[in-house]
Amino acid sequence: MLDLVRLSPRLLFPPGGVDLYRQIAVLTEMGEDGEVLDVACGKGVSLEYFVKEFGVHGSGVDVDPTMIEQAEARSRDEGIADRLQFQTGRSDALPYRDEIFDATVGEIGLSNHCEPAAAISELVRVTKPGGVVVLVQLVWKAPVDEQRRVVLADHLGARPLMVVEWKRLLRESGISTVHTEDWSDEETAFRPTVAKPFPDFAELFSVGEKIGILRRAWTRWGWRGVRTVLEREREVHRLLTRERILGLDLLKGRKGEAAEDSVARAEAESAPPDHESQTETATVGEETVTVPEAARDDEREETDTAGLPLFGSDADKPTH
Repeated sequence: MLDLVRLSPRLLFPPGGVDLYRQIAVLTEMGEDGEVLDVACGKGVSLEYFVKEFGVHGSGVDVDPTMIEQAEARSRDEGIADRLQFQTGRSDALPYRDEIFDATVGEIGLSNHCEPAAAISELVRVTKPGGVVVLVQLVWKAPVDEQRRVVLADHLGARPLMVVEWKRLLRESGISTVHTEDWSDEETAFRPTVAKPFPDFAELFSVGEKIGILRRAWTRWGWRGVRTVLEREREVHRLLTRERILGLDLLKGRKGEAAEDSVARAEAESAPPDHESQTETATVGEETVTVPEAARDDEREETDTAGLPLFGSDADKPTH
């Protein structure tokens, strides 16, 4: 399903749109000349946004060499190649030395070719002490049996986990406090406007764009592959819009931070500007964690979500 979108020549923001990536920049305190790594970066749209809006130096890694070629070409066309660099690589074997990035971001495709624990461990490894690790990931909003998880992950091209599972993996990799935000709803405390829930393939692209995408898909996979991917797309769309079993969450933590400092930061960051945010403090082992009410999915017996905005709208596209 994500492969279909990657075959489109149109540049679309990753899941959550520009509002989510602006929030990431705020939470990670992005600033002039900061070093930011984006893993599973695709065509580099979010990195381009960080570079242009916040003046950072961006590095991107993706397992697909075609995506890296397109990202490099676009950075040259946009005249920002001196502030962006891309490399082909696996999420569980990042081509960087230890502790060199101020912020690292793991996109939805982070663990589609490897174990999530290994990928997160690599994100933490290349992050500076005191630096920030961010995950933008699909999460299960309701219990799903293991066999169905495998089938849906294969259809999506991504590997969702429960929120509590993502948080556990971050802590086990050296992140002391984890701040979470639920970006599944049409309207959240972090979005100034209503975002359309997850659109299907028919709604996302024009007729001409769909023909072009399907031609590229036929070249890559043949007619059988095209038919299979369209059937999967329809099935996943039904599950997202009717069953509401998947959501999109942002998870953020700081590497190697003292407990008292991390708690103070989490309390300060849990409420975005101009909005009141209800929080709850929980104790995990010897650690105190401040969690926004909207993000306590792993503690609720029943969850009602409003769909998954997987792709940004035309209004979210980078301007030229």
